[in-house]
Amino acid sequence: MSQPDQTSSENLGALPTEQRNPATAGIDRVDTLTMVKMLNARDATVAEAVERALPSIAEAVDVIADRLRHGGRLIYIGAGTSGRLGVLDASECPPTFNTPPDLVVGVIAGGDHALRHPVENIEDRPEEGIAALQDIGVSPGDVVVGIAASGRTPFVVGALEYAQQRGSTTISLANVPDSIMAEHADISIAAVTGPEPITGSTRMNAGSAQKMVLNMLSTSAMIRLGKTYGNLMVDLQPSNQKLRDRAIRIVSEGVETDRDTAASLLDASGGHVKIALLMGLLNIDAPGATRRLDAAGGVVLDALADDLS
Repeated sequence: MSQPDQTSSENLGALPTEQRNPATAGIDRVDTLTMVKMLNARDATVAEAVERALPSIAEAVDVIADRLRHGGRLIYIGAGTSGRLGVLDASECPPTFNTPPDLVVGVIAGGDHALRHPVENIEDRPEEGIAALQDIGVSPGDVVVGIAASGRTPFVVGALEYAQQRGSTTISLANVPDSIMAEHADISIAAVTGPEPITGSTRMNAGSAQKMVLNMLSTSAMIRLGKTYGNLMVDLQPSNQKLRDRAIRIVSEGVETDRDTAASLLDASGGHVKIALLMGLLNIDAPGATRRLDAAGGVVLDALADDLS
């Protein structure tokens, strides 16, 4: 297992994310409104950094969707802010897209304790990254996304190298170009955000860019898996009043009908939004809609095709 010198202050200090930002050098001497305007101006550059990485993001989405479609998992792994963002995105997939809890997995250096407490020393140990993936049984069908602003965190580098040895597809998400992580990745995503507004705090612009990219990866993959109809989220479960109201509104929008009709369709479908949509769009009963949906692999758009019976 290779262990590059990632603790060298000389090498680390050369990274764009570690440079001092001249635009905010006097941020502690301005009034508060000017201060937040300075921070907001830096925030405005984050979307541009992500935009430059869109070709790599799109490539990653297609690979992720394919692996998930064939029984694999999407695994995020990182330390500190990067790890927390991965766990956040993973934890939001089940309630948002009705995915099994183990389909998208977030792994953070130091485990769940590190979500609320700093466990900084773990990130310097590549063997800990390996052990974390061993604990969840990473397999060739999985996609492992390593996340680190510096692109060189040993915990993540070790995990990616091990994932490659296991035959998993590996993706690196960094905020610097030509990262060490990219050397162990099948696809490299570099959302280069440059110097942070506050030197030494990559939870700011770098973290915001990571959050945007992770949202794109999971959301776009779920769209490819048929979790939406147009831009309507159709795999939600109406398990409480808020979600039932949302489901009714989605059926109403998708079928282009009134709320009462949408509520009746949802009730007749057993609370299944996709089936309710097909019932309304094709004027068929719940069993017929269920058969069409099953034949289409759960994708509403495909279930509307004329060649399905």
